[in-house]
Amino acid sequence: MAEALLDVLRLLHQRLEGSSAVWALTGSLGMVLQGLPLEPHDIDLQTDPVGAYEIERRLAEWMVRKVAFSETEMIRSHFGQARVGEVKVEIMGGIQKRLPDGSWEDPVEVAPHRRILDVGGMAVPVLTLEYEYGAYLKLGRDARADQIRRFLEDAGRR
Repeated sequence: MAEALLDVLRLLHQRLEGSSAVWALTGSLGMVLQGLPLEPHDIDLQTDPVGAYEIERRLAEWMVRKVAFSETEMIRSHFGQARVGEVKVEIMGGIQKRLPDGSWEDPVEVAPHRRILDVGGMAVPVLTLEYEYGAYLKLGRDARADQIRRFLEDAGRR
């Protein structure tokens, strides 16, 4: 993992310690920390809507896009972005993915889908690979879903 990402992760961990926000790393960094061979370039945090605004307050000096409700064709959430040095930090709260019938799933609850990893002495919450697999399938990102599935099968976790 790039040293810059680890430095920013330390800062985030420190800033979010004691926060009421229930959060977890998601995306490539969360997967790398669980053993998937990827090259992360940013940090993605997933939480609920209230948590997104709490994280925004705790990262106020680095925010480049304030948290606000945002929607694309396939996903919607309370989204914001910070930049710490050269590292982009995306905040997503209350993520909903579009279902095949065009409706939206209920907002994702983070707590049931996370596990805590020891990363350099920090207790870092990450979304499980099993959860990530399902999320990537729903988003139609089949190549990444297949990569996760193969990794889980090789690890005997599925």
